[in-house]
Amino acid sequence: MTAKPGPRNLITDVPGLKVGQAQDESVKTGVNVLLGDAPFTCGVHVMGGAPGTRETDLLAPDKTVEQVDALVLSGGSAFGLDAASGVADGLRAMGRGFAVGDQRVPIVPGAIIFDLLNGGDKSWSDNPYKRLGRKALGAASGKFALGTHGAGTGATTANLKGGVGSASVVLATGHTVGALVIVNALGSATVGDSPHFWAAPFEIEQEFGGFGPASQYPDLTTPPTKLSQHANTTIGIVATDAALTKPQCTRMATAAHDGYARALVPSHTPMDGDLIFAAATGARMMADPLAETLMLGHAAATCMARAIARGVYAATAAKGDTLPCWHDRFDKA
Repeated sequence: MTAKPGPRNLITDVPGLKVGQAQDESVKTGVNVLLGDAPFTCGVHVMGGAPGTRETDLLAPDKTVEQVDALVLSGGSAFGLDAASGVADGLRAMGRGFAVGDQRVPIVPGAIIFDLLNGGDKSWSDNPYKRLGRKALGAASGKFALGTHGAGTGATTANLKGGVGSASVVLATGHTVGALVIVNALGSATVGDSPHFWAAPFEIEQEFGGFGPASQYPDLTTPPTKLSQHANTTIGIVATDAALTKPQCTRMATAAHDGYARALVPSHTPMDGDLIFAAATGARMMADPLAETLMLGHAAATCMARAIARGVYAATAAKGDTLPCWHDRFDKA
């Protein structure tokens, strides 16, 4: 059976999930929110050496809280962690959150990228991320744009603009797996000076140009990076409608990091805060948990690789850019 994406080829092909995004073009930054119709089980795995996170400790398998209300991916480095506060405020106003007596406490883990040196105006007097977080929550829907939007607005890679990417696949079991990613990597998503993506072997239906694998590869002992800018980190979410426990979500997040390694060279460096959340809505049971969790992890990794390439491929030019986007660089080649 040939693998097929869901109808949107987005993480929102997982029933019950929505994505909202908001951006500030002058600052060159933004926020993405993954929201469930109901709280969902969640895990996380961090592979980069410089992460920036909020409430990830409670996602450990031995911690009390089993489900979360939303996940936030934001620009802004440490300033961007405030985006989750805006999302929490919005969820509380909706009456959502973990019940503690007569109070509701929304559980909103988040992660950030470093995008403070991307050519945008960072001279704000008031941190804009809480506002952007709440705005992104209000925009949550089944459809959202890829590339230079949301937290991908100011994202970059070693040689090209990055962006927000997403992809999905429907498995033979009927389960859907999706990925959402903010591509802001130290390394490159393309091979040398070519338009070919490292993720090419996993492409479905020419979703990022259909160029196929490169025919020649550069010296991989010294790949290009943006180390001098210290402006890195790729953060993402993989999701499924399978009924997974917190430990199984953690394993799925761990497996999904293979997608980073397949699509970005180098990845998981000391200067990246590479992180992946895994979300499970629990709508579909598994007939064979051992075999199916293996395939869910593999699907999450391939979806993530595809999502990374799609994010870079969809990026568009904007005033003040420090790097070209893929289409500006290669449509003219």
